[in-house]
Order: sequence, then structure tokens, then C-alpha cells
Amino acid sequence: MTLYDTVVIGAGPGGMTAAMYAARSELKVLLLERGAPGGQMNNTAEIENYPGYGTIMGPELSMKMHEPLEGLGVENAYGIVQSVSVNPDGTKKITTEDAEFDTKTVIIATGANHRHLGVPGEEEYGARGVSYCAVCDGAFFRNQEILVVGGGDSAVEEALFLTRFGQSVTILHRRDELRAQKIIQDRAFANDKISFIWDSTVEEVLGNDMKITGVKIRNLKTGEITEKDFGGLFVYVGLDPMTETVQDLGITDEAGWIITDDHMQTAVEGIYAVGDVRQKDLRQITTAVGEGATAGQAVYKYITENA
Repeated sequence: MTLYDTVVIGAGPGGMTAAMYAARSELKVLLLERGAPGGQMNNTAEIENYPGYGTIMGPELSMKMHEPLEGLGVENAYGIVQSVSVNPDGTKKITTEDAEFDTKTVIIATGANHRHLGVPGEEEYGARGVSYCAVCDGAFFRNQEILVVGGGDSAVEEALFLTRFGQSVTILHRRDELRAQKIIQDRAFANDKISFIWDSTVEEVLGNDMKITGVKIRNLKTGEITEKDFGGLFVYVGLDPMTETVQDLGITDEAGWIITDDHMQTAVEGIYAVGDVRQKDLRQITTAVGEGATAGQAVYKYITENA
């Protein structure tokens, strides 16, 4: 069986950068991904805060990051990781649903998933009006009234994107002010198609046999519950780390985020983590890329020192 120098789990911006830096150090690298390269970038309509580009589509930036890897000799494999374990000799074993990979080091770049509201009707109307990706599903809601739940960058950016399709877009937030960057807030406040509901949460998703028809909304200050009609609901209320397969390694905090040092090293020697899966304050493409570069170099140093 092939013994890789490093296996990178996840081909988002952090994972692809880590693979590039490791390969440039002439390591044998495998990039293991469960879907298309790019991760959450593929679900982002326009990226306007990545250096070197004024505005670029998320899928396009994903392609540009992935293109150089083949020329550097990075191998690609697809699969859903079931477990990551440490062999008696200190090497690591990655098990997917239909394969096993042995490697000297692992770089975990699995990212995070959009958090759900956890209210009645949300799961029932998944793919029938409830969505977590405006780029994927926005065009299905032409000329409809759309509700976006959340107050951060993602919520406001995707609300702005949805104005291209919807008759109107309402942003519902549990606080009385947005958390998004001010430049994004200003665009939303200036957009005639966008309105706001403050200090409120979704209590229930309503619908018929075919699709959602509206939501029940609870005002957190008064307790009043009202019903409003909407043809689409987009949820952006935070992220949960994709770390289920590494919980047994003892490298996460109580919430599941992976803890690392400044070199992206976890509590297990030879296992690193980068990107949105890490315990950190800022989850952006730029931070993931920087962490990927750091991990790629750290892996090279680890291997040369333990040869």
C-alpha cells in the first residue's frame, strides 16, 4: 500500500493551499475530497475580499486554486472519511467508505456546515423552499417574497444576491442590529428590495403538500407570535464544524472545533488542521489560505525531522 507523506482531507481554499505547499516541497500528497474542489466557495456567488481580484465568482476561484495542483503532482481521491487513526508505528490511517490510505501526516481541512434552525417544518420543507445556499437555489424563487435568517456577512451578502430574483427580501435577525461588515450593511440598507425584522426568531416553517408558504415569527422582546407569507427561506445562522470523524482523537474543544498551535499542529503529532474547522475568530478564504501555507510547510519540517 502507498504511504503518502501527507493526506489533506478537504479541498477548500485551506486544503488546496496546504496541498500546494506540501507538493512544492516535493512531498507525496493526496488530496481527499467528498465533492467538487472549493468547498463553501462553490456556494458563494461573488467574492470581493480576496486579494488580487475585484470581484470573482466562488466557483471560478475554486477552479483557479485547483488547476495548479495537478502539475505539482498532487493526487486526487474522492470519498467520505469514516475515521482517522494512528498506527502503532506513528503513521496515520484514513478510512473512507471504500478505501484506506496510510500517511505520515494528515491535514484536516473539512470545513463547517451551515447550522439549522431546529424548528418544526425546517427539515420537512428542505428542498421545498428551505435552503442554505442562495447561489444554488436563488433562481428557483423568481418574483417571490424571500426570508433570510441571520445577521452576519453571509446572511446579508446572500440577501443582496437574492434581490436579483425575489420580488422582495426580508432579513430577520435575533438582535436589533446586524453583525455584518459595515460596507455590506450599507448596501443592504440602501437596497429598496430589502426590509428587516429585528429582535425575532423563526418559530415554525409553514407550508402545504408542495412547498413552504410562510413562517411563524416570535418577537423576542414581546413574545408575540405572528405569521408572514414567504415563498422561500434561506438560513445563515452560523456554522458547525465537520469533525465527527476525528472526535476520538481528542483534538477538539467542547463545540467540536479543532484546537491547533501557531503551526496548525493539533494535540496529536503529525495531525494538522486548517480553515473553517479550526477554533478561531475569523473564518475567511484569506485566513484559510494562510493557514494552509503554514500547515504545508509544517508537514515538510515534521517529516524531515522524523525521517
